[in-house]
Amino acid sequence: MKGIIMRGLQQGFKVTWTLGKVIFPITLIVTILQYTPILPWIIGKLSPIMQLIGLSGEAAVPLVLGNSLNLYAGIAAIVSFDFSVKEVFIMAVMLSFSHNLFIESAVASRVGVSWWLISGIRISLALFSAVLINLLWNGGVEQAQYGLISSSDAVLNGWSEISFYGVETAFMAVVQLALIVIPLMVVMQFLREKGWLNILSDKLAPFTRAMGMEKNTSMTLVAGLTIGLAYGAGLMIQAVEEDGVSRRDMYLALIFLVSCHAVVEDTLIFIPLGIPVWPLLLIRLTTAIVLTMTVAYVWRRVDKRKKKGISNEHSYTTL
Repeated sequence: MKGIIMRGLQQGFKVTWTLGKVIFPITLIVTILQYTPILPWIIGKLSPIMQLIGLSGEAAVPLVLGNSLNLYAGIAAIVSFDFSVKEVFIMAVMLSFSHNLFIESAVASRVGVSWWLISGIRISLALFSAVLINLLWNGGVEQAQYGLISSSDAVLNGWSEISFYGVETAFMAVVQLALIVIPLMVVMQFLREKGWLNILSDKLAPFTRAMGMEKNTSMTLVAGLTIGLAYGAGLMIQAVEEDGVSRRDMYLALIFLVSCHAVVEDTLIFIPLGIPVWPLLLIRLTTAIVLTMTVAYVWRRVDKRKKKGISNEHSYTTL
């Protein structure tokens, strides 16, 4: 048990260090840029577009960073601004669907799924969900509270004070990341070494069949649900090669996972931002299930029509 905890802690510190190297400089740069004419100019240009999905111009910064880099980069930019709870929730849902777009969509191509298809689905889900939440939710106008990170109303004089404030904000962002990631990695290490992930894979078999996939797809789903697309890429590729997952099932699995991969970690990571995380989790799961079942149903219908057409063609040839 002690060895498992130590290996989990080691993995947790490793992940924290890797992600901290992204979060710290981005938080520092974005915080400092707020006190220069550059960021306000960019925000002003993007404000009309952001308003269409219920966001202020500042929201463009977290969305661009989160989509081009990763979820943590987007969160690092969020805590650098003052947003309402509704705005943070909309950005959380959007980034849950489309963060780390280039790397994670590249993973999809490694297992035989089109990069453009996965990217298109993720971007479409992000935009559609933002519009829907903006139209249906009238609350959340109060300012979001970022846990250990609090906004400063003090007037900062000179570059030394601005730089110190940026370093302080960036450091607290990394601390909050460590408080979530390290315990999470310990738990995941325990589940892996005790074989509970394999048990979970077997338990998921009826669920995968209900979603229109074969049982051998369950390990791929477990990898994506628990570790995520980027971190779980190796395990997912191994599952495809060793378990003989078909092209159709892999497409369905990836369609499901782009909606709710790393569902535990990606949900918990938003807790410090002061938003309701249960609705975030339900939105992702519901979207994933409905979308995957719909695609599976349409796929089956198309296959039946093709088989029926081939059967009729053979009948005509015989006659």
